[in-house]
Amino acid sequence: MALDQLLSIFKPRDRVFFYHFEASAANVLKMSEDLMAIMNTEPGSQRTALLERLEIAERANDDLTHTIFTDLARNFITPIDREDIHSLATSLDDVADFILASAKNLELFGIGKPDQTCSELARLVNEGAHIVQLAVQNLRRMHKSNAHMEFVVQINSMENQADEVYDRAIQKLFANEKDPIALIKLRDLYSTLELATDKCEDVGNVLESIMLKYA
Repeated sequence: MALDQLLSIFKPRDRVFFYHFEASAANVLKMSEDLMAIMNTEPGSQRTALLERLEIAERANDDLTHTIFTDLARNFITPIDREDIHSLATSLDDVADFILASAKNLELFGIGKPDQTCSELARLVNEGAHIVQLAVQNLRRMHKSNAHMEFVVQINSMENQADEVYDRAIQKLFANEKDPIALIKLRDLYSTLELATDKCEDVGNVLESIMLKYA
């Protein structure tokens, strides 16, 4: 085996991993935009089209995650720890999963136009996805930047807002909703949306750990 071929085995393929992370984060951000849109729809062609687009995007994110794991298996040396690569890929995929689950619940539960709580929680998911994308883009400069602390503060603030919106909505729901089936449907929809914000925070926690380790 030629020397240059041997050395290529041990060369960190940072561009490959960072590219995949950035593509996944961008995909999640786009999904969050569609989530906001679908939370302003009623049953019909527009909702169906948005849901189909979200399903395609979620499958694309699954493919990206699989590609990251495949590259991880093929590369002996990586730009960051292997467990960090696995954790970041998994946490990004979790956000995509919960965004899709939130949208699918509209059809599964037979919900008409979602209420203001759904719209507000979807907006916060989008805010979290936007912060996540910026933080992932900053990962390439983790040796030169302290911006990760700002991203951590922003994403924690977003998640705290989501908790407050969720808590108020649940309190109001149990106080005012007399139909137990409607109550269960809305509670589960709120919960899935709030979990999507939690998953954004999980991405932030993984990125914070990586950047503190390598800063």
